[in-house]
Amino acid sequence: MKPSDKNAQSAPGAAPSIPDHVLRLTPYEPGKPIEEVERELGLTDVVKLASNENPLGPSPAALEAAQAVLGDVHRYPEGGAVMLAERLAERLGVSLEQLAFGTGSNEVIDLLIRTFVRAGEPVVMSADAFVVYALITKSFAGKVVQVPARGYHHDLEAIRSVVTDETKMVFLANPNNPTGTIFGYDEWRAFMSDMPSHVVVVVDQAYYEYVDDDTYPEVLDELDRYPGLVVLRTFSKIYGLAGLRLGYGIGSREIMQALARVRQPFNTNLVAQAAALAALDDEEHVARSRALVARGRMLFGTELDRLGVAWVPSHANFVLARVGEGAQVTRKMLELGVIVRPMDGYGFPDHVRITFGTDEENARCLEVLARVLAERL
Repeated sequence: MKPSDKNAQSAPGAAPSIPDHVLRLTPYEPGKPIEEVERELGLTDVVKLASNENPLGPSPAALEAAQAVLGDVHRYPEGGAVMLAERLAERLGVSLEQLAFGTGSNEVIDLLIRTFVRAGEPVVMSADAFVVYALITKSFAGKVVQVPARGYHHDLEAIRSVVTDETKMVFLANPNNPTGTIFGYDEWRAFMSDMPSHVVVVVDQAYYEYVDDDTYPEVLDELDRYPGLVVLRTFSKIYGLAGLRLGYGIGSREIMQALARVRQPFNTNLVAQAAALAALDDEEHVARSRALVARGRMLFGTELDRLGVAWVPSHANFVLARVGEGAQVTRKMLELGVIVRPMDGYGFPDHVRITFGTDEENARCLEVLARVLAERL
């Protein structure tokens, strides 16, 4: 190498170019952790009702199983979570080849978009749906097509009307986050009756276990009818394993095999797999968690009515409440040690989303909310 070449190679140059579609992304902002709020505000007794977590925590059996494998964390986990897959396949009535696991269902969403969506291709969703659908689509330079909701509900007829020959994927959340609303069986069948076979329809059922409604469609039973259907579920919500990040998708063998081609090896960790396997068998813990949410729904419905606060009837473990200037109400409640979630990012600037907590947490939240609203009058 000539001296001139060496000097040219070591000379500082322009920074690496970042694609425009990445620069346009707005990062997802999770709810504030309790420890961060306590540190920032000098508080010692903070209640977090912002992230739709299970306030009872994980099953004791799941904790025991997680602790039992800690001595093996120097070993790689099962790459396909085989033991967990066998148990889930038996429970769900599907084959092993119809399951795909991820670090939360968010990673399965990522895998689906990475596998099927090319730059510029349309992905359709409701405008009030989980923001991660749009965020991941944009991160792969896909085209986000958002359809206005109908009174806090997915408008399935309008969503179907924008599906074209170019559409690659549709996301439907049932129940939806952040509204807690569901669509029923008749709407579902009408939506899918003439859905083009080239479209992957993803039904996100992160809050499936909380639903108690006779009209709710059991879409998992229709996998054979619709080869492009994928159902998402998670261990983060009712199973209380949000910190371990484990979710899964259920679909045709062809779709799941395609996801396996692009997923990273060992993407779900040893501790999460062990805890989830034990959590599946603790039906008593699931029942307690479901009963707690049912009490929370009744309490918040009654008390929000008493406060004159409009709210959206929810089928999940949270409620969307119209409090006026949601970000300001959130800040005021934060100062009093209660964390709720402002909804500006979802197009609901006058709302907050409140997760149902323990009976004591719910009572404190409602007391603080009443105080904040009274101070604003």
